[in-house]
Amino acid sequence: MKKLLLSALFLSFSVNALTGLEIMQKVDNRDDGNSITSIMQMILIDKNNKKRIRQMRAFSKKINKNTEYKSIFFISPSDVKNTAFLTFDYSDDDKDDDQWMYLPALKKTKRIPASDKDNAFMGSDFSYADITDKNLDDYHFKLLKEDIIKRNDKKNSVWVIQSLPKNQAIIDETGYTKSILYIRKDNYMLARAKFYLKKANRVKYMDIRKMKKINGIWVATQTTMTTKSGKQTLHKTILSNSGIKINIAIDSDMFSIRKIEKGL
Repeated sequence: MKKLLLSALFLSFSVNALTGLEIMQKVDNRDDGNSITSIMQMILIDKNNKKRIRQMRAFSKKINKNTEYKSIFFISPSDVKNTAFLTFDYSDDDKDDDQWMYLPALKKTKRIPASDKDNAFMGSDFSYADITDKNLDDYHFKLLKEDIIKRNDKKNSVWVIQSLPKNQAIIDETGYTKSILYIRKDNYMLARAKFYLKKANRVKYMDIRKMKKINGIWVATQTTMTTKSGKQTLHKTILSNSGIKINIAIDSDMFSIRKIEKGL
């Protein structure tokens, strides 16, 4: 009888346990609003701890279930002021994301080709590929374990998931050969990640330092991305969001090449 009870408990656990892919599908399906605006601050810190600070305004809007538009306008300092970025994020497998950068010094809009999406975004530790959503069909997911993340005396239970690109094209586009993702169980938010780069001994560590619930929707308000070679920190970026507004009306004209060239 004891063996039968243990077998029944084990079977129940196995049936109810989520796979890595199922967890990532819940992450992907999490409500993150139909539109969002925010004021962004980007702090760039080099290996000598020298800092550069940039201010931006960011906008995003879901056009339909498969398409999201995003735009970022740089406000300061003067050397990047009026630089703007536009992306059309497609979840359709048959359609590559479109990205453009307006460079005011050249008075020219440059399209970002897929071959360049693993490059640094405006000198930060984030790449152009990091700014777009990932298509789950491009990866193999494996649940490695469950763990606890401690933050400000608070503990959050997480799933630790390994993400492997299915082909070399995805590796070339993102620059990552493997990712380890830490997903919070209570809200299906990505809390932490470790990205293994194509470059030998290069790893990027992403940490969502702060997140909050606004109008019933969880959003990241401070994120760090740190690039390391072994134990040596090469560069670090701190990205903060404030003045966040969710599900407000945004004119679709905000997401056009004409608009990023004209500015706010």
